[in-house]
Amino acid sequence: MSIFNIFRKKEVVDPEKRRREHLGRFGRITEGTILDSEATDQGELVFYVYCVDGADYESSEVIHFDQITNSVKYAPGAKIGVRYDPRQHANSILV
Repeated sequence: MSIFNIFRKKEVVDPEKRRREHLGRFGRITEGTILDSEATDQGELVFYVYCVDGADYESSEVIHFDQITNSVKYAPGAKIGVRYDPRQHANSILV
């Protein structure tokens, strides 16, 4: 270790960014269904359900207004891709 490493500023990594990168690298994709959505200050909060190995998982994610190109894609009942962690199935994001 160099003496300069002692004074180097440590990078602060956003845990959400780290989680998304992990899912992007190691996650598996399955089909999910949109249950509901509601507008919030941060964007559209989307509730969805998906099934892995016979077990149902329900989650939610905030979709920022600039990410929504097709509002029908997030309408209740719509099918959507879900990327989940094969080791922790409840950890997921929308594709």
